[in-house]
Amino acid sequence: MILDLSRLPILETERLRLSPQTHADAALLYPVMGDPEVMAYWDVSEIDDPEVVASIVGSQVEAMEAGRAMHWVMRGLSDAVFVGACDLSDIDRWHRRAEVGFMLGRDAWGRGYGLEAMQAVVSFAAANGLRRLTARTHLGNRRSETLLEKLGFAEEGLLRGHILRDGERRDCRVFGLLL
Repeated sequence: MILDLSRLPILETERLRLSPQTHADAALLYPVMGDPEVMAYWDVSEIDDPEVVASIVGSQVEAMEAGRAMHWVMRGLSDAVFVGACDLSDIDRWHRRAEVGFMLGRDAWGRGYGLEAMQAVVSFAAANGLRRLTARTHLGNRRSETLLEKLGFAEEGLLRGHILRDGERRDCRVFGLLL
């Protein structure tokens, strides 16, 4: 069976523990999702309402329960300090593919946490039968593009006007990785 999400996996790396996201994690994500710099390249601008973040997290937990996604929160292995979140979403068991995503709090930028966490997610996906991963970045998000390239993702195309944010259309790049 591909990706048995009835057993919610905890992933560990050299410095991080990736634990399945719960409703309680909305409190950790709220300050990150409220940071304009963190949210500069997301589909929505910063969120200043904790109930909206709780609703987003609730939807993500529901997607996990339905087997459509896996969302993790990243914490330091030695100190349990919250670092960010990452996911496998839009899981398609028939075609053995999913989309990956990641978000780091600004304090974690430039420390290699995103790469470390995503290496674990890619390994998890491959070990559980997925054979293709995709990722999407907003045009200009060079940090995320560099991380994806280090993971072996290749740019596959441009989605012109793919996102409507703050009244303007935004282009997105699509990246793919065959496992």
